[in-house]
Amino acid sequence: MQQTSIGRSTRRVDAIAKASGHTQYIADYTFDGMIYAKMVRSTVPRGKILDISIPVLPSGYSFISAKDIPEGGKNQLHMIKTDYTCFADGEVRFIGETIGLVVGPDRGVLQDLVDQVKVTYEEGEYAVTIEDGLACKGGAFVGEDNCFCDFTINKGDVDEIFAGSDRVFEEEINTGWQEHVHLETNGAIAMPEGDKFVIHVSAQCPFYVRKSIASLINRPYEDIIVRQSVTGGAFGGKEHFPDVLAGPLLVAAYVTGKPVQLIFDRHEDSAYSVKRHPSRTRFRTAVDKDGNITAMDVDVVYNAGGYESCSYVVLQRGVFHATGVYNIPNSRVRGRAVATNTFPSDAFRGFGAPQTLFAVETHLAHIATQLGIDPFELKKRHFLKKGDVTVTNGHIYETVVLPEMAQQVLDESGYLEKAKTYAPGSLRGVGISFYNHGGAFTGNGEQMIIKARVRLRKNSDDTVDILIGSTEMGQGFQTALTKIVADELGIGLERVRYPQPDTSVVSDSGPTVASRSTMIVGAIAQRSAARLREQWVEGKELVVEEEYTHPEGFPWDQSTFQGDAYIGYGWGACVIEVEVDPLTTEVNTKGIWSSHDVGLAIDELIVHGQINGGIAQSLGYAAMEKLDFSAKTGFKQTGLSDYIIPTSMDFPSQVCTLVDNPYEFGPHGAKGMGELVFNGASAAYIDAVSRAIGKEIRSIPVPPEILMEMM
Repeated sequence: MQQTSIGRSTRRVDAIAKASGHTQYIADYTFDGMIYAKMVRSTVPRGKILDISIPVLPSGYSFISAKDIPEGGKNQLHMIKTDYTCFADGEVRFIGETIGLVVGPDRGVLQDLVDQVKVTYEEGEYAVTIEDGLACKGGAFVGEDNCFCDFTINKGDVDEIFAGSDRVFEEEINTGWQEHVHLETNGAIAMPEGDKFVIHVSAQCPFYVRKSIASLINRPYEDIIVRQSVTGGAFGGKEHFPDVLAGPLLVAAYVTGKPVQLIFDRHEDSAYSVKRHPSRTRFRTAVDKDGNITAMDVDVVYNAGGYESCSYVVLQRGVFHATGVYNIPNSRVRGRAVATNTFPSDAFRGFGAPQTLFAVETHLAHIATQLGIDPFELKKRHFLKKGDVTVTNGHIYETVVLPEMAQQVLDESGYLEKAKTYAPGSLRGVGISFYNHGGAFTGNGEQMIIKARVRLRKNSDDTVDILIGSTEMGQGFQTALTKIVADELGIGLERVRYPQPDTSVVSDSGPTVASRSTMIVGAIAQRSAARLREQWVEGKELVVEEEYTHPEGFPWDQSTFQGDAYIGYGWGACVIEVEVDPLTTEVNTKGIWSSHDVGLAIDELIVHGQINGGIAQSLGYAAMEKLDFSAKTGFKQTGLSDYIIPTSMDFPSQVCTLVDNPYEFGPHGAKGMGELVFNGASAAYIDAVSRAIGKEIRSIPVPPEILMEMM
């Protein structure tokens, strides 16, 4: 039987269809009788809706709002919690909140009608910044303190250590919004099909969409069929946000009895979609007379926006990564997600970890400078190793290969020599960072909440279909999973198919998030394939299904956030070299070197693609992706002409290396890695720029105009 080449590069299973232009995306779909939708959105950040004036609508056009939700239905979208409304009704919390849809057969006419809808408000005082939200400016609109969540984790005795510390370093680090800029904008279609409704959608989590919107028309989940369209990029921006399109469209399809399509243009996608959470992280760090860190007291606040969405779990991951890859003997980390009158923040590659990892890496670099040593020297003293206690009082169970990875990037980059040669303020600098990412859902999420299942169907022609809800969004998972199944069965890749998910056909393998797809779903698929191989009879149809089983011996208490938040981690090291132009203050990135532990790569080319893309995206986060917000108009940068992202001309070719460190519970030893590769380059870049200009940088992004002010 033919064996596939696990580890080596294989042509992606979707490559020819996409490269040739044969692939259809949601904007390419047409159905008989299909009509179109445009959103009517709030134009004020906070207020009461006093009146909605609708123009006289031509025949065939309708205005759909909360009043059209049928009896028994609920005006809500269920995400992590049920706090997000489908249609604003009575009040608005942010600019861009959905008030209604205008639907009809001509998209040009729709825009004219939307422009004629007049909404009258009684405007209220609004909170925009983290400080505004914490101060309950305008009055709290979530609980009594405007916080969606507030929790603290402790390790050791922080107060006692601070009382006897030799030195204490205090600092505040800030990060801004970041736009996903997936190549395909958001889009969806809702349509009746018999006595059920079908949602075609560009999304990451088909079963999430079904769960979120079914209660709008008081139907069981099974009456809402979600069919995943080919998805042209997501980065977390299509985890929960597709619910915001699918919900109103479902109501519109219910009312009109027709297929209804809504496709965002680039302006809408930039101005009226979720972003990465802005953050404020404050440190108090105790250092003994030998220059060793003995305690950290960390206060993390994320700007959640008008609704919680997934901010609670984003914050959890941020808090659990707040001390980075370091063994800090005593730590206390408090996390809060504060409500503001800004567009709700949501999932973004790294899911809360990039904010705190950037903060701790930058903070340690500044401490090292004040201690008169190189940041690498300070950081390597505190590297976590196997057996160490984590920030949640769990343990590191795997061998940590950070020393080997550090040596790789040191050797490739010449970091140590350059760090000695480039004087502070010389306009040349080199920076280094270390980072990790916990694979899969935090704590007991996989076994208690997700409960993933994988179904394989062997057909009579001896081909095999992978029937799961996990989605391909450009990251290469269709190819990786096809390789895992084909290898286990001992058949060629061409005999394994992985169709786009349809919730009425496939098993719920959980959302395509959290660096879990290859690590968790891939492992279940490998077990399913092994079972199918045992039952294999040529020419006979067979179906096998396996579910997730949690390894024993990894305790977690969700009520106290104590224990093993993650069983396995991906690890990374990165070095960046820069040169700053003295006249324009533009930064020329001269070199990028990274090393990663992703367990074992299922497909080396896919992994390298993820590394290159993730690092470029992380550098954009630090260097240029400036996203300003106006309380009166919303986000100021609303297109690719003013929101600047990296191109192939902005950064040099990367030097990427891998250290094999197989994970016991992953398929062929693979770990999660899609988010890991974003987590560290931003800190290495800022470290390099800080050294080049001779000034500490505590906030990102830092485009040339900000550097000019600093210099």
